Amino acid sequence: MPQTDIPSQFDVLVVGAGAAGLYTALCLPEDLQVGLITKETVSLSASDWAQGGIAAAVAPEDSPSLHIKDTMEAGAGLCDRSAVEFLAEQAPSCIQSLVNLGVAFDRHGNALALTLEAAHSRHRVLHAADTTGREVTTTLTAQVLRRQNIQVIQQALALSLWLEPQTGKCQGISLFYQGEISWIKAGAVVLATGGGGQVFAQTTNPAVSTGDGVAIAWRAGAILRDLEFVQFHPTALTKLGADRFLISEAVRGEGAHLVDNEGRRFAFDYHPAGELAPRDVVSRAIFSHLQRTAADPATAHVWLDMRPIPADKIRYRFPNIIKVCQHWGIDVFNEPIPVAPAAHYWMGGIVADLENRTNIPGLYAVGETASTGVHGANRLASNSLLECIVFGAQMAHVKDEVKRMKNEVEESEFSLNPLTFVLSDNQWQSQQAQIDALREKLPRLVWQSAGICREQSGLEAAIATVETWQQDFAALLLSQFLLSLRPNEPVKFNIPDCERQLRLWAETRNLLDVAYLILKSAAFRTESRGGHYRLDYPQPDPAWQVHTLVQQRQWWKSEV
Repeated sequence: MPQTDIPSQFDVLVVGAGAAGLYTALCLPEDLQVGLITKETVSLSASDWAQGGIAAAVAPEDSPSLHIKDTMEAGAGLCDRSAVEFLAEQAPSCIQSLVNLGVAFDRHGNALALTLEAAHSRHRVLHAADTTGREVTTTLTAQVLRRQNIQVIQQALALSLWLEPQTGKCQGISLFYQGEISWIKAGAVVLATGGGGQVFAQTTNPAVSTGDGVAIAWRAGAILRDLEFVQFHPTALTKLGADRFLISEAVRGEGAHLVDNEGRRFAFDYHPAGELAPRDVVSRAIFSHLQRTAADPATAHVWLDMRPIPADKIRYRFPNIIKVCQHWGIDVFNEPIPVAPAAHYWMGGIVADLENRTNIPGLYAVGETASTGVHGANRLASNSLLECIVFGAQMAHVKDEVKRMKNEVEESEFSLNPLTFVLSDNQWQSQQAQIDALREKLPRLVWQSAGICREQSGLEAAIATVETWQQDFAALLLSQFLLSLRPNEPVKFNIPDCERQLRLWAETRNLLDVAYLILKSAAFRTESRGGHYRLDYPQPDPAWQVHTLVQQRQWWKSEV
């Protein structure tokens, strides 16, 4: 094995260090040796960016049954009721577990403070100011770093699953780390890599969200579900030069108004709940309004006016939003914020049961990477952090399963002489230019063809383009080398800026596959439902109240 400071075998490998990966690692029994792999450091993930909060029925006037009802309604007929019941019923105890670990949720006196978000029938969203995700992940990270049985492997990139040839069991991964590719065995692999928002030109997701887990699992033969369902958050900061910073739904829950250039609350034209309608409805309302009223809808925005909220409450609840807006020259106390929709959350993912198992033995999926059935066609606000915690906790129950699989994994003989990959400067510059061009063009294409509103001809044209780009990518010298690697073959690289370039290559490959999967799934579903809206099929179709399933390159409908 290449001379790095990581072992050749773990009991469990967890890929991803957001809320799902961190909590999964903490919930695994302490007598298991756990490797926690993250592309960045343990503090950078989409969970860290989650502002609004985490939903749980903990108030006296609330109940899990009401939480279930709201979640089912938001999911537009595609939630798995048993999964939703499990999520809502486990939520209060999971919140208590987070409090016990030290998560400092806001309080009113001794009681946990609760706010309202769109499509919730009760105040049930716990929060830590407007940086709830950061509070949760910071606390979980501190706990992980104290655990003797967890080894955190930072700035490492999982490239592929390592399947046992005879049984098809997942027995580990190939890992790019410290300039080398090595093969790491494990009794179980847990994919918790988050979403794939970077496949869209406009997204609230951080740069790490490139759909890695879904792409890696798909290439290994995992069954995926409902990949066309992408939630577009209606209110992302939209200012030239600024990142698409998410302005939390809780802002509207506390009383902010969504207005157009004339100051009119136009969202009521599209839904009786106005700016508190479900996210997909509000996103389409903004999209449609800008199509009708803006000279250039692609760059236009509407306004989110926080001034109806008392100033003291803004300071208490939204200090981070105040700070970010100030950085971009916006005074939220005296002027509205320019906002427009952006890709936010992927409802689809790797099919997983209530104990996170996939169709590949030894492979588990948790969080946004997974499709457990809790979100259906449209996720209810603040159920995402909750899903990470509730399902991460489930890994505690598969101890015997993991130990049995660990015993079935045999030690491997590693090549003592790693392969070496070398490119000249000219070859490398040419290849880098091609990858950079793909990385720039792909998100624009997907945003235009599979964004908030979709139709068949645009989807088909985009699919053909992506297939051509996939072929161009596979023809690159680096691609030819890496795609021909056999399991257990370690590699050393002699190329400029190796760490950055290998990550760029791997993420671009994953984004190309994710784009293909979203586009094909969106073309397959000939109706509108939840986060999937077709201009040519604008109504829900009862015949489509089923899931879209895909394995390899075969798409089919689930049983009703």
